[in-house]
Amino acid sequence: MIDKSSCRKKKWTLWLYAGIMILSGCSYLESDQGEHVAGSDIIIEKDTEEEIEQGPTAPNLSPEDITIEPLQLPELATETLTVNPEIVIASDIHYLAKELTDFGNAFQEMAGNEDGKMVPYVWEIMDAFLDQVIKKRPQVLILAGDLTLNGERVSQEVLAQELERVETAGIPVVVIPGNHDINNVKAASYKGDDRVPAEPTSPEQFAKIYENFGYKEALSRDPSSLSYLYELIDGTWLLMLDSCQYEKGAMVGGMIRTDTYQWMDEQLNQAWEEGRRVIAVAHHNLLDESKVYVKDCTIEHAEELEQKLDEWGVGLFLSGHLHVQHYKSSIDYDIDEIVTSALSIAPCQYGVLQFFGPENYFYRTEITDVSAWAERKGNPDQNLQDFEWYAQDFLHKEFYKDAFRELEGRELDTQDIKEMAELYAELNVQPTAGKAFEIRDFIQQEYSYKLWQEYDRTSILAMYMDELLEDAVVDYNERRRP
Repeated sequence: MIDKSSCRKKKWTLWLYAGIMILSGCSYLESDQGEHVAGSDIIIEKDTEEEIEQGPTAPNLSPEDITIEPLQLPELATETLTVNPEIVIASDIHYLAKELTDFGNAFQEMAGNEDGKMVPYVWEIMDAFLDQVIKKRPQVLILAGDLTLNGERVSQEVLAQELERVETAGIPVVVIPGNHDINNVKAASYKGDDRVPAEPTSPEQFAKIYENFGYKEALSRDPSSLSYLYELIDGTWLLMLDSCQYEKGAMVGGMIRTDTYQWMDEQLNQAWEEGRRVIAVAHHNLLDESKVYVKDCTIEHAEELEQKLDEWGVGLFLSGHLHVQHYKSSIDYDIDEIVTSALSIAPCQYGVLQFFGPENYFYRTEITDVSAWAERKGNPDQNLQDFEWYAQDFLHKEFYKDAFRELEGRELDTQDIKEMAELYAELNVQPTAGKAFEIRDFIQQEYSYKLWQEYDRTSILAMYMDELLEDAVVDYNERRRP
């Protein structure tokens, strides 16, 4: 066990030194693809059509305190090169290749039972999202698992092709698998009235398909999993953790393998010696972000992982999986977790992170503007033209259906059932956007809420409503330290 006070002091000293080194000018060279430069912690991007504001590099300053001009290399470059310090993170895309469907009855039935995932428009959502990423020009795009609907190999391959245009624009993309992505027996195509099994993706195939998105450029790869270590342009290291269980077929819950802990120790020891800032990323949650769905969402034996990360000064953990926008701080350790909601579920948002150290970062969400994309493309589909409203209505109907099905057959008046289902749906569309606090008081004052308390108190839906209301105290779309 390392003494925490000496750790913190050492961390701040090293981060401040690193910030001074960056500002004083290291040896930079041009790179067409954003490669590492020998003797440098910097990766250079060439395409720079826009001036992008920089945040601070000193760890004890907040983003409002300092404005730094984009990094410029006049002595070596023929054009101005810029680096945007922001990190974009998205999760739970649930992409399905168009080759796997003819949009017939089987597809429509599946799409109506996917917990609010916008499967009928996943291609448009992804295209609009990647357009926004390219325009934003972050230093990296992180995709935190559940890349595909159910791990179809073809879906992985098509998605990888889509991601190539982000890399071509000079923006690195890094991925890790989610519980849907590997050895999934649910992999299928949907043609006419038939659901037909499709080829799933093995761990080896996953690493090969996404070799250009983290695996080939990794500083180190874990021999026992799909975990790896990746270096950002500002010298920060991403500890990309494979938290999925797929050896005997895809499982919902997550864990970190015993051998992976040994590999982590080696990487984090090196990070410590070099004074590196480290961000941990996994699909599953580190903390009990949901009181109801702990078993399938929180990593098994997560306390061991918490302790390990804390010992090495890793104070920020990014995840997905929950399909809810949320954040939480560890009770026992100096670690924050930020959960980014599903890109495939309304409001189809993603996270944007400015990171200067575990004690100094700013996270916010942005919504994928599908309507603006549809207008640019001249797409006449009215659902796309009014996508924000359509997506929320789509999700609302899914929650309403779930609640009505749960309540049907109870000794309740039909109108009461409808009102209870409506209330449940109205509450549940909010956490995906991280804004349940806005309607908390309204919900608790409603007559239909009292009916839930009286007639269905012990059901999983009622318990989940109580947990959402208890948790609805802040807007989870922003997290700032200090």
